[in-house]
Amino acid sequence: MDPRLTNGGVKPRVLIADDERIIADTLGLILNQNGFEAATVYSGQKAVETARHFRPNFFLGDVVMPGMSGIEAAIQIYTMIPGCRILLLSGQAATSDLLRDARVRGHDFEILLKPVHPNQLLDRLRASS
Repeated sequence: MDPRLTNGGVKPRVLIADDERIIADTLGLILNQNGFEAATVYSGQKAVETARHFRPNFFLGDVVMPGMSGIEAAIQIYTMIPGCRILLLSGQAATSDLLRDARVRGHDFEILLKPVHPNQLLDRLRASS
């Protein structure tokens, strides 16, 4: 299903947070070219700040970032916008402790392993639109 046909023709909004700018910018470009309205930021704190006004349908965040982790940003964004779908990216196997802590707090987020193939990401987002 083409995501542009959902929500009365409004493009689903995706907020991307990754401290690796090339990853965030590339994912934003791919999503913007495929029927989504994507915004990119480079920290968990900036993701929370941006979510307040951008009001994303999806948050796509790197698990491990300096300062606020992607998991903490996801929890704050989900608390602020309960309908926001959370997808987390991880290139590190050491994220299990962070995920366990999130689950204890009542959050069970979906993880995509880096490097994520663009088609895999698009399929996940479209399935949830």
